[in-house]
Amino acid sequence: MLNRRTLRIKAMQAIYAYQQAEGSDYLMALDTIESSFAPDLMSMEPQDRNKLQGQKEIALISFKEWYDTRRLDNQEEDPDIKAAVNRAVVFYQNQIKKDFKYFGHQMLQAVEKIYDHYLGTLQIMDVFVKLIQEEQQRRTNRYTEATEKSAEPFLRNQVLQKLLANKSYQDNIVRRNIKWAEDDLNVIRQLYKTVLRKDEVFLDYISGGVHTYEEDHQLIKHIFKNIIFKDKNLQSLFEERDLNWEENRVIVKNLVNKTVKLLDEESDENLLLLDLSSNWEDDRAFFEELYHKTLEEDAHYEELIISHIQNWDVERVALIDKIILKMALCEMHIFRSIPVKVTINEYIEISKLYSTPKSKQFINGILDKLAQELTENGTIRKSGRGLIDNK
Repeated sequence: MLNRRTLRIKAMQAIYAYQQAEGSDYLMALDTIESSFAPDLMSMEPQDRNKLQGQKEIALISFKEWYDTRRLDNQEEDPDIKAAVNRAVVFYQNQIKKDFKYFGHQMLQAVEKIYDHYLGTLQIMDVFVKLIQEEQQRRTNRYTEATEKSAEPFLRNQVLQKLLANKSYQDNIVRRNIKWAEDDLNVIRQLYKTVLRKDEVFLDYISGGVHTYEEDHQLIKHIFKNIIFKDKNLQSLFEERDLNWEENRVIVKNLVNKTVKLLDEESDENLLLLDLSSNWEDDRAFFEELYHKTLEEDAHYEELIISHIQNWDVERVALIDKIILKMALCEMHIFRSIPVKVTINEYIEISKLYSTPKSKQFINGILDKLAQELTENGTIRKSGRGLIDNK
């Protein structure tokens, strides 16, 4: 299932994407100044190119100063320069607001998509059932005897029947509009014909007589584990739909396996499907606030990091390391129930996966110093059970 480390990683990826976009917004704002002082080639009046060039250079310097300080110099007397700088500032501010909202929305959608993949994977069983029913209809209409063993016994699989009759499954499929597109169905048809229909475990099952519930259970587990999650064509299809499928596949597989396990003999149609996490509402709130607050307090966290980097140019710090440090500071400050040691350990582990080999020592050293200092001055205050490291 989805855990908070995964949420931290996805928030980190969204913050990274936002900061890349912010750099593009800055360059586009500079472009608005460039265009403000470009010679008008359609004008009948002669253009003073030297003057335009001088105005452009002054406006660019003024905007860059604003970008560094977030303060406009009101001493500028040239109305054209002042207007161009103001337009660039407004353009930049509007763009970053849009990007802030956009990447936060995309981040949440990316996580919600995991649940859609989970439901879509379960729905493959529904597609198999329809393919077998079509196959049975063709067998009925044949004038000659079919050589291929009928897959009809699979339709009587008790675990399969419980899954497809499950009310929670049916409600989620309808509510989230989960369905395989026609082109995608071709991949599943091919999977059925060339893989499932030739699978020895499946063939043994449909060749046997009456099966126990345990045998039914084992077959469904086998199909998901060894056919659906191992088929290269199907996995490539998921990769096309989701750039983070390699990460998300593990979560989807875990959700599917746990769902199949829950479909025991005692379960009925009212069994609730799994949620993304054990408490998705709380995790979602944590996820969104971590993204928003880290970016809102970016300048403050930047200052804290700079003040604790000795003999090291902050510009040389890898962008991903700075994001990890800022997220950790945000988490230590905002989320009072999470112990400082847990936060530090989580971001060290993330740095091992996503940053340079030496990053974990660097991040550990900075966070240890900052955590101690901010706890002592009362900036970090922890409350809750088990927080003996933060009195």
